[in-house]
Amino acid sequence: MRFTQILDLVRINLIQNKFKVLLTSIGIIVGAATIVCVIAIGRGGQADVAEQFRNLNAGAMDISCEQPQKGSSSRGANAAGASVRSASNTAKKTDPSASKQSGRSEKNVSGYPAELGGNTQTKSTRRITLSVDDMDDITSAVAGLSEATITYTTKQNIYGGNIEDTESYTVAGTLSDYARLSNLSMLFGDYLSDADNENKQKVCVLGYSAAKKIFGSADQAYDSLVYIADRPYTVGGVLAQQGTVESGISADEAIFIPYATGIKYLTGSNISPTITIIASDVDNISSIIDNVKAVLAQSYPDAEFTISDAGSKMEAANKSNRTLTLMLIAMACIVFIIGGIGIMNVLFVSVKERTEEIGILKAIGGSKKVILLEFIMEACCISLIGGLLGVLLSFAVTPVLTGFGLRMELSVTGALIALGFCIVTGTVFGFYPAWKASRLVPVEALSSE
Repeated sequence: MRFTQILDLVRINLIQNKFKVLLTSIGIIVGAATIVCVIAIGRGGQADVAEQFRNLNAGAMDISCEQPQKGSSSRGANAAGASVRSASNTAKKTDPSASKQSGRSEKNVSGYPAELGGNTQTKSTRRITLSVDDMDDITSAVAGLSEATITYTTKQNIYGGNIEDTESYTVAGTLSDYARLSNLSMLFGDYLSDADNENKQKVCVLGYSAAKKIFGSADQAYDSLVYIADRPYTVGGVLAQQGTVESGISADEAIFIPYATGIKYLTGSNISPTITIIASDVDNISSIIDNVKAVLAQSYPDAEFTISDAGSKMEAANKSNRTLTLMLIAMACIVFIIGGIGIMNVLFVSVKERTEEIGILKAIGGSKKVILLEFIMEACCISLIGGLLGVLLSFAVTPVLTGFGLRMELSVTGALIALGFCIVTGTVFGFYPAWKASRLVPVEALSSE
């Protein structure tokens, strides 16, 4: 019997049992749709991770202080000592680039300059505020770093443009190199300069979304005035749309000002800066972190710092996405197994119902191979039909799932994988019934009721 004749037999049997084929393939339909959706969700998750960390350098490390330092204070210090310390703190508040000598006196474990004396029996705690001096110490003492910058954020009331009432926005104090290190691109104007920071200029750069909300459009925002804490700031530039979060800062929604300007006019010393350093070689991140901790321990002996690297963040996000994808794939495999069992049961019934047909085929010269091939092809066709319907179903439900905020990236690869699963399922679960049919004795098959 020729292969085309076998295909005709398969086609006739499927057409004559359309409703049975549809019911049999329900499990396969659900399984195929699940596979396509799982792959789409996985690709969407990967795209989200890639977009989220698009502006992060793989060698970037963020350093922040989460807990106050435990130091010793002079119980018997005189009033002059307190005045000296107060003056030192005031200098640090107004100028982040104050002399390192003054900064080191403040970082003395006792909390006072060493020459003031006094006993050190009483414990006290004080706030640790990282500074430009600390950033310079790290870059000069730790090998393998290419660049470094320091930033902080604060919530401030702003108005201007189309805003009638004040609204709260995130204001980020940054140095001039922040945009370069974060891979931020400008839509209009220029980013903040070193001169802006040194002269404490009241200029700002708006994120794309912030510019649109405040002024209606990015081009209208450029070179306009926006009031931050009731002080006018000139918009010197507008960022291109980023769609990402960098070091906890949503660039599209934020307003960027010079580092020293913010300390002078907005925050004083009430900030929690983050120092960002870039490793020249990502393979040396672990050793760099250890060296950074050693440098900070010399300045702040009892303080605890958090150092997180971008590579670990990206790996953790990707790992979570892979775990979720594997769980969904496992669910899809279970659905496929259930659908395959349904095909097997239907084929067993079909063999019982078609024993006379099998006997006739064998009587006219049909071999075991022909019978086996016919039933396996029927099983594969049922699975393939279910797979095609499942792929169409996945395309139909994708807009619904996307409407719930779930990102899905449909692909031809996902559809082909689903169809491949269907064919394998039909072959595996259809083999045994087909093998049983091929083993029927012609005389017994012809004599069956």
